[in-house]
Amino acid sequence: MRDADWKGPLGEAYELAVRYLEGLPERPVTVAVTAPDLRAALGGELPHGPADATSVVAELARAAEPGIMPSGSGRYFGFVIGGALPAAMAADWLVSAWDQNAALYAAAPSASVVEEVAASWVADLLGLPDSVSVGFVTSAQAATFTGLRVGLNVVLRRHGWNLARDGLRGAPPVRVLVGTTRHGTVDRALRFLNLGAASVVPVESDRQGRMLVPALRAQLERQTGPVLVCAQVGDVNTGAIDPVGQICDLAHDYGAWVHVDGAFGLWAAASPALRPKVAGVERADSWSTDAHKWLNVPYDSGIVFCAHPDAHRGAMAARGGYLQTADDGRRDEVDYVPDHSRRARGFPVYAALRSLGRQGVADLVERSCAFARRFAAQLADADGLEVLNEVHLNQVLVRARGTDDDPDGPTQRLVERLQHEGTAWMSGTTWQGRAALRVSVSNWSTDEADVDRSVAAIVRCAQA
Repeated sequence: MRDADWKGPLGEAYELAVRYLEGLPERPVTVAVTAPDLRAALGGELPHGPADATSVVAELARAAEPGIMPSGSGRYFGFVIGGALPAAMAADWLVSAWDQNAALYAAAPSASVVEEVAASWVADLLGLPDSVSVGFVTSAQAATFTGLRVGLNVVLRRHGWNLARDGLRGAPPVRVLVGTTRHGTVDRALRFLNLGAASVVPVESDRQGRMLVPALRAQLERQTGPVLVCAQVGDVNTGAIDPVGQICDLAHDYGAWVHVDGAFGLWAAASPALRPKVAGVERADSWSTDAHKWLNVPYDSGIVFCAHPDAHRGAMAARGGYLQTADDGRRDEVDYVPDHSRRARGFPVYAALRSLGRQGVADLVERSCAFARRFAAQLADADGLEVLNEVHLNQVLVRARGTDDDPDGPTQRLVERLQHEGTAWMSGTTWQGRAALRVSVSNWSTDEADVDRSVAAIVRCAQA
């Protein structure tokens, strides 16, 4: 093994990757292959003996590429998925080559320190307190779980209950106040925390999806036990932002913990022009976001922040005689995340921030919002189409007008045609009981030509 051929398989992977990336601007943004086709190409019995590594890489790419969704294309507008910046992708390749277990400083010193640096840069960009603790996790789902896990510890302790020692059996009932248009990851995190659907108290939202503060106040006045409040910065359909500063002030008056789901919208704070939209967000207790969205870092790259570092460590830290943990100021990453063995996610975030700089991040966010407004303006002028939301950030909802007998059919057929046509890819959704096409602009490589070409495809598919 000391004489392993690294250049062969890595060189093959490099050539294949560059060919794929350079072809994205003209590649159809769709997948035509079927699941049975992919199973036939990739499946079969496990080979009995070893195979040449370079050939394995080449054959894998040949079999898999027909089923690779071109989500890095400037004309991919589905699911708030950003692309991958060249510096971040290159750093991610190094992460695989270095193969560090970023759990302990002792196991991966540079991974620990680069997380410290990247975390401080991100917190600064997002206008969060200098003292926040930060964990790099797999996703906004994991970040939300972590923030709510810390909050659960804290609010139960305020009511005389030690969750770490006694668990939830017999604990004071916890209520979780959430907007009616919250993201599904919030409910899923609550399931992971064994709080159950009965703990959820929906708070009325306006027609754009923003939590109504008077409704929150009314619900808080009814609660007598531990309370968690989940605010949202960036509704996944409309991009709308809760009045998070007012929510924080009100919730704290009642002793509640405030978690902010800012999977993509929190990055609005990186833009001086957009930061007023998230005024007061720094007064929350915990925050979740995803660097693979607007920062355009490769998957996976969730980030959780906590305004109470001691509580953060108290809820998440791991100890054991074999671990060789650091108690001298060095950072053990395992103290802030659910994972133990984990990928060194800080390196791609660091590289993305170094390559863009403060102004580059702001430009990326502002450009995406400008393109969303361009989508909305052109689609609103098209016959047979209507835009359903105000463009708060980078999200646009559009609908093909239906009939009383078939209100959603034209929109559903529009989504299906567009996804198969290949010019652009956007996801369907349901908003206020109506089918809609959702446009999410978050790729660093998207330009005006991509937008105009995609609008033309939407109009063409709607008219079909």
